[in-house]
Amino acid sequence: MKPTLARRSFIQKSLAASVAAPIVTSLEEHALVAHAAAASATGAPARDAAKMPMGVIGKVKISRLICGGNLISGYAHSRDLIYLSRLLTQYFTDQKIMDTWAICEQHGINTMICYPGDPHAVQVYEKYRAQGGKIQYLAQIGPKKNDLKTAVKQAVDAGASGAFLVGNLGDQWTREGAVGLIGELISIIKDHGLISGVAGHELRVPMMVEKAGIAPDFYMKTLHSMNYWSRRQSGQDKEIIDNYGIDNYWCLDPEATVAFMRSMKRPWIAYKVLAAGAIHPREGFRHAFENGADFAVVGMFDFQIAEDVAAVNEILAGPLHRTRPWLA
Repeated sequence: MKPTLARRSFIQKSLAASVAAPIVTSLEEHALVAHAAAASATGAPARDAAKMPMGVIGKVKISRLICGGNLISGYAHSRDLIYLSRLLTQYFTDQKIMDTWAICEQHGINTMICYPGDPHAVQVYEKYRAQGGKIQYLAQIGPKKNDLKTAVKQAVDAGASGAFLVGNLGDQWTREGAVGLIGELISIIKDHGLISGVAGHELRVPMMVEKAGIAPDFYMKTLHSMNYWSRRQSGQDKEIIDNYGIDNYWCLDPEATVAFMRSMKRPWIAYKVLAAGAIHPREGFRHAFENGADFAVVGMFDFQIAEDVAAVNEILAGPLHRTRPWLA
């Protein structure tokens, strides 16, 4: 079988298995899912794929909705559910991971996040590409302070289109006053021909990087509203220093984040936009895009992709009250 036909068959089978499952809650979403089902049977491209808006960072064209990498790596913010990470590793077999990427492509998502330091993730990605998959990825890297180059080389060797410092290290290094290391890492990433970024849960990350005169190609910064049940019920209004000490907190300062990013002229990839599944996609995506994000990253099960894409397309095609111009 020719590679193009194999890829088409692979994606059609993956899509057919997924479109029956999504729970959709608007006429637009029903229409999009129905069209995707018909496309899978005929081999025609899904309307979502043609409709998904794109942005460009450097020379890399990126879908406004990006597939997150935590779920396929067997990791999730599970709050009090101690079994959830194990459940994910059972659900996301190698085939299920590839099916998920294929469905993303069918719906117009051309980019995902992957950790090149995980040999298994890289192996599955290489297998997917060998079968004709085209999805590109941004490498989430966690280098050691005394060895910044190895992590970047891993990203390059695995075929990444870009690389960014993972958020927990972005937070930690800025807290420790090691912003200079971030600058060195950005230079190394750029020297290897990749678009470069810095992620952070804390607003001090982009603020300190900008103050230091470092010029990444993009930032990844958390953003979501505080209007979700577990946040409202927690009763924790005191300042939280360690963003990982309380599992319900992702973006402690959404208003300040929006204000700062409005003045910052670099592309912004927003993540944790659904507060780890606590906020409905339609609400979370609208909040992110109306408040200035150029892209949104979200972890998705295969059965959620059609609904998420429908929501993003509906939001971006309608009236969007942005106070920040598109920067990608």
